[in-house]
Amino acid sequence: MSEAAAHGNQARLSSLLKSQEGIVLVLAVLAFVLFSLLLPSFFSPGNILALIRSVSILGILALGMALVVIARGIDVSMIATMVVSVSWAFVIARSGYSLEFALLVGALFAVVAGVLIGVLIAFGEVAPIFATLAAGSVIYGLGRTFFFTLEMQNVPPDAGWFSLIGQGRILGVPVTVVVFGVLCLALHLVLSRTRFGWQTYAMGNNPGAARITGISNRPMIVAQYAISALIAYGAGLVLASSASAINARLFNSTMIYDILLVVVLGGIGLNGGHGKVRNVILGTIFVGILLNGMTIMNIPYTIQNLVKGVVLLLAIVIDSLVNPRDEQTSQQGDL
Repeated sequence: MSEAAAHGNQARLSSLLKSQEGIVLVLAVLAFVLFSLLLPSFFSPGNILALIRSVSILGILALGMALVVIARGIDVSMIATMVVSVSWAFVIARSGYSLEFALLVGALFAVVAGVLIGVLIAFGEVAPIFATLAAGSVIYGLGRTFFFTLEMQNVPPDAGWFSLIGQGRILGVPVTVVVFGVLCLALHLVLSRTRFGWQTYAMGNNPGAARITGISNRPMIVAQYAISALIAYGAGLVLASSASAINARLFNSTMIYDILLVVVLGGIGLNGGHGKVRNVILGTIFVGILLNGMTIMNIPYTIQNLVKGVVLLLAIVIDSLVNPRDEQTSQQGDL
């Protein structure tokens, strides 16, 4: 290797270590090594498999969140959409309809929910945080009132192929990881190679300027939230396949904060306009290791929430310092 090439590699390595991505990568490696040394059961094959599966589900949800955050939005209704759409699909399947038809109905429900939320934000000019917070409660309330009554909805007994999604392997690799990888690749291509992706970044950078250049902000917002809802539904299917059931109590859990932690900690700024799929992957790995390690250490749930809350707060503060909000472009634009 020439001296110039070596110098270039050193410069790239130095730049990586100084970036948020590099810091998160180093922290993830250190956490993995530390937990492996201190906790004998952490590095066991069974726990590594459980870690990979849980990380994949969290990562899939974070992909949907990342899409709307890049466009300067946020979607805290994802968990409600996930549990209601999947639960209703299972209820339909146990009512005599085919599993394929039931899953299609669940997907349609998720998309409709996402579209309605997008319309509320784009045309109703409601702030995304308030729109999705209220919509999540409405979706969950509708689901528990009209679609299903039991909190735990088991996978239909004749769903042989469906169980392979969460429990099967392809060439030794868990299918959940394959699904996460495929979705990562798909979103990467959408964001980097399509007009939809370029316009998403433009909206996040400066909604007003994006509108002036001819971008139709409103239809874009509706599409982004529809895709986010569909991704949440997909994550719910993977979760249900892994656990053989979907628990509606997840709506009242802190999972949405775990998703936000992955996105912000990974390096996708809440002010929009920047961030890539690799940021989601790095954030997912680190948060997954952290959560798994704390669980094995039998740290009380309340203390775990405290740790996650502090880390999320620090990540938000760092994000606000690294990516300061531009008051001239702080509005959502043509909402």
